Amino acid sequence: MNELWNTRNVEDAYIAEDGLLHCSRCGGPLEVRLPEYNKFFKSDKRPSTCKCREERIIRERKAHELREHKELVERNKGICFTDRRMWDWTFDNDDGSVPQMQMARRYVENWDKVRAEHIGLLLWGNLGSGKTYMAACIANALLEQEKKVLMTDFARISNISKFDAEEYVRSLDSYALLIIDDLGAEQDSDFALQNICNVINRRWNSGKPLIVTTNLELSSLKNVNEQELMFARISDRILDMCRPIHMETVESKRVASGKHKNQILKEIFEKEE
Repeated sequence: MNELWNTRNVEDAYIAEDGLLHCSRCGGPLEVRLPEYNKFFKSDKRPSTCKCREERIIRERKAHELREHKELVERNKGICFTDRRMWDWTFDNDDGSVPQMQMARRYVENWDKVRAEHIGLLLWGNLGSGKTYMAACIANALLEQEKKVLMTDFARISNISKFDAEEYVRSLDSYALLIIDDLGAEQDSDFALQNICNVINRRWNSGKPLIVTTNLELSSLKNVNEQELMFARISDRILDMCRPIHMETVESKRVASGKHKNQILKEIFEKEE
């Protein structure tokens, strides 16, 4: 390296009147004169970096960091979601039909605070009210911040085998946010409810936020039949960890999506005619 430098074999450079190597683009010095001969550089000069080269280094570093960030986010999205479509369920792609989405935005904006205070959300409402979409928007926003998020559903948890249950429950501790979709769709068996109870209890003990979505009425979660002891424990823990948000929309997202697709098909068929 020193030999190459001493021969001044540097691209886009010239020797200026001061006897030093300068950049042909910005004119900045590419070497600095030393007070005395330096044995390491085998010269009385040392290399320097001009302004345009510094800017290029910064650009390349930022591009590298951006690539690493994108790869990390995509890798974590692959872990978080079972449905590839959810990658695009973001605040930027929201159609504005769910007024509660502003609450989701504020939840993400204040993540450090809600994380410290162990505050989760319970999104409840009718089918098509946007609960799952809203939860996915929160997940995607936090994933972009390089937080680890897992979005699963109660039916999947209830079907975990007894051989994998303990390890699975422990693995959930690694996620900054756990989202469990569709409370009430799980299998009605003691084993299924026990799996869900273990997951909820583990999350409660960890102190990390939990988001739950459900089609059930809030009153049915607050007033569980005494005979349903296991489900009563689950709902009690969820209500303790999660702030309820009633999802109300003028029109179901599924109905709106269906109308949109019908309109596209109508335009396609009319063109063919």
